[in-house]
Amino acid sequence: MEAEVHQGKASTQKERQRYVAKDGKCQVNLGRIEEKGRFLSDIFTTIVDLKYRWFLFVFMMCYIVTWLIFATIYYLDAFWRQDLFHLENDWNPCFQNVDSFISALLFSVETQRTIGYGSRMVTDNCHEGVYLVMAQSIVGSMIDALMVGCMFVKISRPKKRAQTLIFSQNCVVCPRDERLCLMFRIGDLRDSHMVDAKIRAKLIKSRQTFEGEFLPLEQSEINLGYETGEDRLFLVEPQVICHVIDENSPFYEMGPQELMRDQFEIIVILEGIVEATGMTCQAKSSYLENEIIWGHRFEPCMTLEKGAFRVDYKRFHKTFEVQLPRCSAMEMEEMREMEGSEISFYWENGDFCIGRRHTMTDRGDDEEEEEEERHSRTQGGFSDHSRRLIGNIAEERSSDFNGSDYTL
Repeated sequence: MEAEVHQGKASTQKERQRYVAKDGKCQVNLGRIEEKGRFLSDIFTTIVDLKYRWFLFVFMMCYIVTWLIFATIYYLDAFWRQDLFHLENDWNPCFQNVDSFISALLFSVETQRTIGYGSRMVTDNCHEGVYLVMAQSIVGSMIDALMVGCMFVKISRPKKRAQTLIFSQNCVVCPRDERLCLMFRIGDLRDSHMVDAKIRAKLIKSRQTFEGEFLPLEQSEINLGYETGEDRLFLVEPQVICHVIDENSPFYEMGPQELMRDQFEIIVILEGIVEATGMTCQAKSSYLENEIIWGHRFEPCMTLEKGAFRVDYKRFHKTFEVQLPRCSAMEMEEMREMEGSEISFYWENGDFCIGRRHTMTDRGDDEEEEEEERHSRTQGGFSDHSRRLIGNIAEERSSDFNGSDYTL
């Protein structure tokens, strides 16, 4: 029900501008850059960052321009030596069989690409011809190194590897280990795994300071377990990333209504080393406030088969509803303090409860109360503990997930 409400609200409202798109592209355009000469100082990165149509255009023009430049030089040298006007056999030209601009262009291409058909060549009658051939060979080798290097880097860029790293469509808020948590799921579609994978998250939210200064799109860190090492992942199967909503969390005072009214964006960044190339890869995604589902949990997507585990990516984005009070983590903490330090949210006999957990030391003191509770149950009455039941775990199981023995 909560998911339908969020989806309906998202479909009826026009989606506001994102800072980072769902596919990881940053929606920031740079304009009015005055010092554009800085891009030429790093020409290699500038060429690699070009779009493919412009990259192929630059790739071809580098060769065509050098061929034309040296062809023009060969033609002018032959014209200056009057080789174009003496085509008889007893004349010793500088360039053999170069009698027009087309023949000079063919000689330039053959020299730079080391084709060597044999009909056109430089003779030992002119020293400048030898120097020109040497210069063109050096320039051609430099262009080969630059262009082939750019082509290799552009094709093998880890940016394409990020297309096989997927994020869940929504975030969910649900309890885990008696703590309210914000969760999302990530997965890797390839068999070649990411090495040294790390996950981090940023909260993008505009605010106004105490002095009246407006800070647009301020970035703040969301703790995903940096101190405990939980942000370092062994990403061989889909992982559910958990952010504990405690007093240090920016969502500590937010309940489901506050989340819907507020405007913010959660940026998720997954970094790792591509196993095949050794290059660092970065995948990004984002979640708006209307993409956070309160009181839901991700369905398990791993099953045990003969000899291996199997991941069902059809369940990757699916969630199911769990019973959760519609209040913030701060309000839940205040409820615990008001009712006692031992009041907590917990699971007991398949039920999600809020109350006081009984320990072995309490059993002796509460023996009479338990006897009365059992008596009231036999009489059809309801105990105080039973009245505090919030829901049964059977309600949070989806219809297609039956909890078989092989499901993890």
